[in-house]
Order: sequence, then structure tokens, then C-alpha cells
Amino acid sequence: MDLEVSSRIVRTDEQGYLLDLDDWSEEFAEKMAERDGVRLFDDHWGLILYFRDYFQASGSVPTMHILVRTLGQQHGTHFQNEKAYEKFLYRLFPSDPVRELCKLAGLPKPRPDT
Repeated sequence: MDLEVSSRIVRTDEQGYLLDLDDWSEEFAEKMAERDGVRLFDDHWGLILYFRDYFQASGSVPTMHILVRTLGQQHGTHFQNEKAYEKFLYRLFPSDPVRELCKLAGLPKPRPDT
């Protein structure tokens, strides 16, 4: 699938994951989010950038378990409960938070068990 971003064509697979990870830009994330029906706000961007940093540091993408165990602890006392933070993530990305975040962050499609 091709997506026009800033007057150039960016190639993705049929699900919207980048074929070349170096093609990622904030404009790509905005276009892909729009295509997927997600409006990006500060909470979304914080998670997108967290995914990019995590991938750069580890070479892998965080699982839902890692998200709720690490980030939930950092987002205040109302998210100390892991289930509450997981619900928050699903409100931001209703279809599948980890897969949508990987796509918007320009990262490889995660394994099915994430």
C-alpha cells in the first residue's frame, strides 16, 4: 500500500506497517492515524515516542505486559492498578494498542502474542 506523506510516496504493507523503517515521520503517523480513525493527542504522542525509544534501545517492541507494568507506574496513582492502565490504553487505541502503536511509530508488526 502506498501513502502520500509530505509530497512523497511512503510504502507500507497491506496493513499499513512501513516497509522501510527509515521512512517514518510524524507526518506519516498523523496520516496513518487518520486512515485508522485515531485522533492523536499528547497521550498518543507520548506512547508513540516511547515505542520508538524502546525499539531503538532494545531492538524489539514492548508488549502489553511491559506497557502496563512500566508506564502505568509512571502515569500517576490512578494507574497503579495495571487493569486501569490497560483500559486507558484501549480507550486511546481501541482496536489493539500494541499493534496500532507499532504501526504509528513506524516499527515492525509485532508478533501475535504481544
